[in-house]
Amino acid sequence: MYTFTSRVRYSETDASGRLSITGIMNYLQDCSTFHSEDVGLGIGYLNARDRAWWLHSWQIVVDRFPVLGEEIVIGTWPYGFKGIYGYRNFTIQDTTGEYLVRADSCWFFYDTKNHRPARVTEDDIRGYGADGARLEMSGVPGKIALPEAFAEGTPIRVERHHLDTNLHVNNAQYVELARECLPERFKIGELRVEYKTAAVLNDMICPAVGKIPEGYVVSLRGADGKIFANLWFGGEE
Repeated sequence: MYTFTSRVRYSETDASGRLSITGIMNYLQDCSTFHSEDVGLGIGYLNARDRAWWLHSWQIVVDRFPVLGEEIVIGTWPYGFKGIYGYRNFTIQDTTGEYLVRADSCWFFYDTKNHRPARVTEDDIRGYGADGARLEMSGVPGKIALPEAFAEGTPIRVERHHLDTNLHVNNAQYVELARECLPERFKIGELRVEYKTAAVLNDMICPAVGKIPEGYVVSLRGADGKIFANLWFGGEE
């Protein structure tokens, strides 16, 4: 497992004084990025080869939200590579080793020059190791099922602050946009995300919100109806 330690900053908390769901996702993404950089497979390596790792899906289970000032340990490890795909687990733990957050993720390798998926080679994963055990998480999901009825939200224009180094809307930004569509009293316990099409600068993102027994599903779509991302929020009100 690759790990780094941190302390929950005020700038990362929500109105309750706890690490926000977006803050959690940023820690997880940072952890995998640090891992890649430290084994020599980071952004410089990828850019030189016209390659990128793009996120396909998340499952994030929050056992307890870390609070302001709390010391945390963020960890990650890949547990498999197959074809164009890579699979990676994440955890956030407190100083006693108790799980605060557990996450599973699927990524795909992309040829940024020819604009198509690319098969992973041994050189692309050297140093990672892929013999780690998959983290046990109950109810590992399949495809997100969309409810029959949706309420349309207010369209949002993609601005520069939504973008990452790929010039796409960052993975965590989709969650931030979708979270704004949920009732203020809703407490997130589990999050699942499926990324479909990358939104870019000046795209219009049109949220559609549907109620489900476990919580809510938010589908973020373009003006032409194409889906950028589907998000499943489990929790309680």
